[in-house]
Amino acid sequence: MNGKTILSKLKAAGWTLRRISGSHHIMASAEGGKLVPIPVHGSRDLTPGMLAAIERQTGIRLK
Repeated sequence: MNGKTILSKLKAAGWTLRRISGSHHIMASAEGGKLVPIPVHGSRDLTPGMLAAIERQTGIRLK
């Protein structure tokens, strides 16, 4: 799963794009308190560990 797919799933769950810093998109939760960086490196898939970390931080199942 690549970064673009994760961004679309987070946006569908109510997260918003706060800013872009290089190749990392910083997403903000709907409550506004939590920021999570999502690496976007073209069509390159993220590692399983990175996916697990994003799931833990956001509380959203990505698979």
